[in-house]
Amino acid sequence: MNEILRILPEKIKQAVELHCASKWGELEEIRLRLNQPVELNFHHNIEWLESIEFSVKDSIYVLNQLSNHSLYRLEDELREGYITISGGHRVGLAGEVTTLEGKIKHLQYITFFNIRIAREVEQIATPFIHLLRENGSYVNTLIIGPPQTGKTTLLRDLARVISDNNSYGPQKVGIIDERSEIAASVNGIPQHNVGLRTDVLDACPKVAGMMMMIRSMSPDILIVDEIGKQEDVDAMMEAVFAGVNIICTVHGSSIEELQKRPSMTSLFDYQVFKRFIILQKDEKNYFNIEIFSSDNKKLTNLVKER
Repeated sequence: MNEILRILPEKIKQAVELHCASKWGELEEIRLRLNQPVELNFHHNIEWLESIEFSVKDSIYVLNQLSNHSLYRLEDELREGYITISGGHRVGLAGEVTTLEGKIKHLQYITFFNIRIAREVEQIATPFIHLLRENGSYVNTLIIGPPQTGKTTLLRDLARVISDNNSYGPQKVGIIDERSEIAASVNGIPQHNVGLRTDVLDACPKVAGMMMMIRSMSPDILIVDEIGKQEDVDAMMEAVFAGVNIICTVHGSSIEELQKRPSMTSLFDYQVFKRFIILQKDEKNYFNIEIFSSDNKKLTNLVKER
């Protein structure tokens, strides 16, 4: 947790360390809002540091720590509304937005921070990895789920299992890690275990990265997180037609919902995906993993405790 603690002002750091000493493993988010107490989101509940109010001075400190006292270096990240730090943790940002011709130009007066804790969980993909194969090879797979249902965690473990799997023979895996969340690379070195035969393009836009990875590293499987824009889909179609299988994630709650999105139309028209993994989290914080084939046949339903 040192990557997270280092960006917090001293008084907040000490309070968080004391409050979370016995339950670090349950902490999911630290939310900081100007002139409000610090919010701690755990697996099963929300708690507040009532005695600690997040001040303007605190917000400046956090921004300086995130940017190493040079905000202009983070101009692209600020436009996207988040910054990924060492360890794969993501810090979401909100404040005043300025636009130019309908597009976000700057995010300024940043007074809201959401520090999302990234965790590496291995072996969650192992029980169903065989269901993602047909005729001796892995098939194109789409992982669907709302925020905080473990999409990136599952994607990371799939990369590791496919890369290392001895039952079916290890495959060459290429990760396009646009937000540095899957492999959590620091200076090009993955901090998470993504497998022995995995290559990573870190902080690389998906659109440019997919064909770049295919040309340079000849992967058997491409791993991509959070598709959604039309250009993402177009790049993915190009990769599929180049003969590479893809496993990717998308925000959503069902296949039917995705079929209504204009940007996803071509993927369904060409029946690109042969498997769909639906992730949901219930009120008891159990994660439900449902796997469907392209003909809407349910292949399995797993329940995992967080």
